[in-house]
Amino acid sequence: MSWIFGYNKPSPVSTPSVGGVGGAGDVPPPNDNKPTDASSFAGRESVYKFDSTALERAAAAAKDLERSQYATQAFDVVKLQEQTKQLELQKQMKEYSQHEEEIRFQHQRQLNEEKRRMMESETQQANERARFQDQLARKRMQDQQSEQARVQEEERRRQEESVEKQEKIRQRSIEYAEQVRHQYEMKRLEAELKGKAQIERENRELYLEQIKLKAEERRKTVLEGIKTAGSVVGQGITTILENPAKILLATGGITLLALGVYTARGATQTAVKYIDSRLGKPPLIRETSRTTFLTPFRAPIKTIKRYFTKAEDSLKGVVLDPTLESRLREIAIATRFTKKNHGLFRNLLMHGPPGTGKTLFAKKLAAHSGLDYAIMTGGDVAPLGRDAVTAIHKVFDWSQTSRRGLLLFIDEADAFLKKRATEKISEDMRAALNAFLYRTGEQSTRFMMVLASNEPEQFDWAVNDRLDEMVQFNLPGLDERRRMTYLYFDSYILQSAERKRQIKIGTFDFEKKCEELAQKTEGFSGREIAKLLAACQATAYASEDGTLTEEMIDKKLRYALDSHLKKVAWRAEEER
Repeated sequence: MSWIFGYNKPSPVSTPSVGGVGGAGDVPPPNDNKPTDASSFAGRESVYKFDSTALERAAAAAKDLERSQYATQAFDVVKLQEQTKQLELQKQMKEYSQHEEEIRFQHQRQLNEEKRRMMESETQQANERARFQDQLARKRMQDQQSEQARVQEEERRRQEESVEKQEKIRQRSIEYAEQVRHQYEMKRLEAELKGKAQIERENRELYLEQIKLKAEERRKTVLEGIKTAGSVVGQGITTILENPAKILLATGGITLLALGVYTARGATQTAVKYIDSRLGKPPLIRETSRTTFLTPFRAPIKTIKRYFTKAEDSLKGVVLDPTLESRLREIAIATRFTKKNHGLFRNLLMHGPPGTGKTLFAKKLAAHSGLDYAIMTGGDVAPLGRDAVTAIHKVFDWSQTSRRGLLLFIDEADAFLKKRATEKISEDMRAALNAFLYRTGEQSTRFMMVLASNEPEQFDWAVNDRLDEMVQFNLPGLDERRRMTYLYFDSYILQSAERKRQIKIGTFDFEKKCEELAQKTEGFSGREIAKLLAACQATAYASEDGTLTEEMIDKKLRYALDSHLKKVAWRAEEER
């Protein structure tokens, strides 16, 4: 309603004219974007100056409004507009308040962020200060230890020099004493020899007389013995010749005596051969689990355990590839049930690089199936020469006599089972090979043959014909090396530290170190990994305080890697 009172203040909401009255008050809102120069200020003065005609128009409009039938509705409309304007103003005030709260919240958050950054900076500075102080303390301690080590080394060197001087003095004293003693002994011996020579010269005639008397007595005794024996034999022969019955009796007695001697000797030889085949171990067998009648007396506890021990897992303590483990477990189960059902054993060939677990699995296979095991090496056959054939037959005869059944493991079998067509094989080795082929021509229910070789392609074709299973052992992969490292670390170091308490273990992460060893020992065999951990154990034993540190393990690992590279290079040169 501002237009009624004579000034043109724009309203945010346009008011409709009621009954055609008030149209003159619809003045457009001023443009706030106009430049604020002098002409604009002059125009505004002319716009906002008091106009009396406006009052007259307002009065006329008021009268028209009072007379209009829409007066009440117009007033309500104006009232609603004012209320709407008030609500908009309140809304703007709330928005301003919210905006102010947001600004205050943002400011507080910035303050908190700055405070947090300041605290982090102070903490970092404190850590850096502590780290620097720790480094200084470590450096000071290292310097002290170096100085102490230098002093100890100097003291040790002086002690060694003193001990060396004392040892030289003692050695000179001993040498001088030995020299004096030698001179004394030489003089005493010279005096004794002179005395003996003089005594011998004085008693020479007496000795000669005694020798002559002894010779004469010996001659008389021999002659009398010959005469007595001749007379006795002559009388006996005369008596026998005079009586024919005595001749027959003497002839029968001599015949029976000769027969008894030859029979006793043959029976003795037969008994010795039987005992040797049953109980004696053949020369070619290096190791066996078979027992003799003397074993219970030599190792009674071991014998009792042998009969009460159950069959163990064939792969217990053997770390192999999962696929190979599955196949070997199947072979072990089949071998066990073959023995149980008295079936024919199947011969097995295990080939692959050395140190991959062939011999260990053969022993486990024998223990799992309840068989005795015997180990021989192919390299032991060649030195026997002509006796190799006899030795081979002894081995197989001995194998047939086992009550439990025997697993015959021949390691490095390619040493004497080479192809007969080659010119390098000697006649003795050819004969030994033929004897082996003769004894293995048929499968047996008494023994099982297991061959191990690094070069199975050198086998004679007839040997390959006698093999029923061929299993290849490869070098362990990363997972297998990891399992081996954990196994041998626990066996050689952790258990030794707990049981004997002779080894102390330094402060380092065992699992991390085992993982590092598994990663860096690529190409190693299981035997090489076991030797590496055994070397770490020996290093701990040899240390001053018996403590195994991470540096010791790293040192042994470097030595093992160098040795492995040299072996690989040697093998490559040999293959070329």
